[in-house]
Amino acid sequence: MLPNLKSNEELLKEIEVLSGQRIMDCYQCGECTAGCPVAFAMEPVPNQAIRLLQLGYVNEVLNSLGIWLCASCNVCGERCPRGVDYGKIADALRAINLRNNTYQLELEKIDKEFINQAPQQAFIAAFRKLTT
Repeated sequence: MLPNLKSNEELLKEIEVLSGQRIMDCYQCGECTAGCPVAFAMEPVPNQAIRLLQLGYVNEVLNSLGIWLCASCNVCGERCPRGVDYGKIADALRAINLRNNTYQLELEKIDKEFINQAPQQAFIAAFRKLTT
């Protein structure tokens, strides 16, 4: 779990600076989630994660598995009518976790059936993001 050294407002500002995205621009149309190739496995799904951030539940999103499964395929950003790219937000969330030595994705803890069904791009992207 990420130590709560910063306020939610400070963390939201850091996410927006790192991602270049304005969290409050999202109006919850769900296009990002509808086009996401790994949404079936994410918790929370992209639009829910953004809504949680909007409501101030930053640590819940930082500590979620969903940010590590994002394939960074940019479908969400291309589909969004407001130009909000969840992939960039997930990248920022992962960066914050990595800066605090907080890791969420461990291969040995992933269900083998899930590995067989999930798009391989999600795993390649997730593990690539964990290398330093």
